[in-house]
This record gives sequence, structure tokens and C-alpha cells, in this order.
Amino acid sequence: MLAGTTERLKFLVAFRPGLVSPTLAAQMAATFQWHSRGRLLLNVVTGGEAHEQRAYGDFLDKDARYARTGEFLHVVRSLWQGQSVSFTGEHVRVEEARLARLPDPVPEVYFGGSSPAAGRVAARHVDAYLTWGEPPDAVAEKIGWIDGLAAAEGRTLRHGIRLHVITRDTSEQAWAQARRLLDGIDQATVEKVQAGLHRSESEGQKRMLALHGGRRDDLEIYPNLWAGVGLVRGGAGTALVGSHAEVADRIEEYHRLGLSEFVLSGYPHLEEAYWFGEGVLPILRERGLWRHPAEPAAAAPASIPFATAGAQ
Repeated sequence: MLAGTTERLKFLVAFRPGLVSPTLAAQMAATFQWHSRGRLLLNVVTGGEAHEQRAYGDFLDKDARYARTGEFLHVVRSLWQGQSVSFTGEHVRVEEARLARLPDPVPEVYFGGSSPAAGRVAARHVDAYLTWGEPPDAVAEKIGWIDGLAAAEGRTLRHGIRLHVITRDTSEQAWAQARRLLDGIDQATVEKVQAGLHRSESEGQKRMLALHGGRRDDLEIYPNLWAGVGLVRGGAGTALVGSHAEVADRIEEYHRLGLSEFVLSGYPHLEEAYWFGEGVLPILRERGLWRHPAEPAAAAPASIPFATAGAQ
């Protein structure tokens, strides 16, 4: 519905190996790419929690799920290149698979994961590697790790980061909003969520949990980087909090590490999108880090892509 009524909006859609055949997934992606006029992006979700995967009928362990993801992406990418594919792997098997219509352009594949198995898949098969919002030193280490693996495969990846944002006219207003969000959640809820998250198999989730240790105090783990979100939700558990200029400073700092794409969200999402769009984007434009996508490229500075993600 949105593809037919928009012109520039792109769609980063979850792509779940193991829950659909690679041939069908490649066909569906090609169809959506044609209908959206080239605006489809795909985010590979391997599945970090065994109990969640079992609910979908998937009983592989974590390393096997990543191995399957690698085989799945090998078949999908081969199909997108117009090849006739016969492949027998440990988890994926197809015979004489072929697409009647190729996607144009081929959708870019996004992917995140902090385990060794995830790193191998990223290095071989994806276009953009995403990390959750850790302090810059940790992010730089992760980028170096992935870049090294990709170089060994003769490839170069882009890098992005997934964060929440609380930005206001002043730093005091932003931090007051962060406190209000957390004050509205009772301790019993925090403890229940944390108990569930500590059973996670995800290395990325373990890294998020280590940032706050389940405590409500001392949640600013780096200037303007707040770990409070991770007390009450899994996945991306940090937010950039501060004045518009401070948030722009942190984005610029991450950009200097090699991050070129930012996936951002807020609570409530629409209001925070307005705060960010009206407060932070003009500053980034002044610094030559962002331009409106409607502007001619030759007349505007290079830009960092931004995406919004719905709160889950």
C-alpha cells in the first residue's frame, strides 16, 4: 500500500531464512522490488532465541541456524543474478531453481550479529552490517572485526547502527524525558523483562545487558548514550539523549568510525521523528553530513542515510 502512494520511502523488510524457501523468498523480493520501483531493502533475521524459533517449527541450534542462513543467501543471491541453481547443502536443497523475472536493482541485504557464526555469514553474503548502539570504542572494535572477515573474502561492507533517540532543544529537557519514560515503569516489570532477557542466546543481547547490569542508576554509559531502554525491551537497548547539537555530535562521532547508515526510533515514535527531523537534521546538513533526498546530488553535500524503525 505504501509503495503505491510514496516516491522516496524505502522499506527495510525482515527476511527470515528457515521459515520460507530461498526460491520463494527470492521471487517475493523480486515482486516487491518491481512494485516499489527499486525501494526494497532486506534485513536478514536468523533468529536469536531457540524457544521463539521452535514456536515457528524451527528446531535447529544457533550455529546451525547461521549455517542455514549462509546457504539460504547463497541460493537467493545466485537466483538474483539470473543463474539456474541446483544446490545441496546441509540445510538447504534446491534443484533447477530459476527466477522468471529478476529484481531491478538487486535488493541490498542488511544483517546483524555478534557471534563468530554471524560474522562469517556477514562477511560472505551481506551488503550492510548493523550493530546495536554500544559505546564508540566497542563499535569500532566490532567494525574492525567484520571488516577483517570481509577482506578475507575479498569483499567490503557498509556499516550501520540501530539506536533510539530522545532529542530536545536543551539537554535538560531531553534527560527529563528519559527519566519520565523510565519512571513510568515499575520495578517488577523491569525485573520480569530482565529475567527473560538473561535467558537469551544472542551475543548482541548479552552485550546490551552488560551495559546497564539491570540497574536504574548510572545509565549514561557514554556521553549522551543512555542504556535505560534496555531495561524494559530486548534488542536495541540504547538511546542518544541530549540537545539537538549533542545528538548531532554523537552521530558525527559514530560516522567517523565508519558508520554510514543510522536506523533510529523513539517513544512515542512519531513525535520523536519530528523532534529529530526539525532539530538534528538541520545541524547535520550544516556540517555536510546529510542532505534531503529530493535535492540534486550535485548541488548538495554527501549524506548519511537515516531510517526510522517502529517501536516494538
